[in-house]
Amino acid sequence: MKRRSCEVTDPEAIEKILSKATIGRLATTDLEGYPYITPVNFVSHNGNIYFHCALTGEKLDNITRNAKVGFQVDIPLAYLDSQFSDDGSPCKLHQFYHCVVMRGTARLVDEMQLKLDALNALVEKHEKGRSLKKVHQDMPDYKTCAVVEIRPEKISAKSDLAQGKPENVRAELSEYFRKRGWPRDLETIQEMGMDPDSNLD
Repeated sequence: MKRRSCEVTDPEAIEKILSKATIGRLATTDLEGYPYITPVNFVSHNGNIYFHCALTGEKLDNITRNAKVGFQVDIPLAYLDSQFSDDGSPCKLHQFYHCVVMRGTARLVDEMQLKLDALNALVEKHEKGRSLKKVHQDMPDYKTCAVVEIRPEKISAKSDLAQGKPENVRAELSEYFRKRGWPRDLETIQEMGMDPDSNLD
């Protein structure tokens, strides 16, 4: 990784990113050897990634032929626009973010209890505890969906939060985001470890 200051190695921090992200991108290999990328709702559960899909389809065909897959998630944070720099240079434009990239092997889950556990974990994540009903094997939709498990073999993660910048620059960024008030600005200040209520005035 070129920018070591952005590297995330703490398993809990990586899990936090995976828990907050709602969409992941699955990369499989198609018949012609090209990457086939599909966005999926997913959940990180007991160290593996799970998602559900139809019983048939190109990504399942690809996994059957070649179980090696890639998986990526990202959480976009604040976008630093040209108004922050004195000269308005487009070279100063910047996107803050979290991301996780992994390689691993995928398989169709055929164990009933694991499939149920994965589906219920998926529902709980995306419903945030609002759903009172549990998925069970007698539900018609349970029988018409597949669950895929990805076992990670290599994981890398990054968080770009201006870690490599001097503290005075980070404080200026925090103040700029606080005053600007765009979507994700407050979240970015908090992720930077700065006080969203402080100001430089």
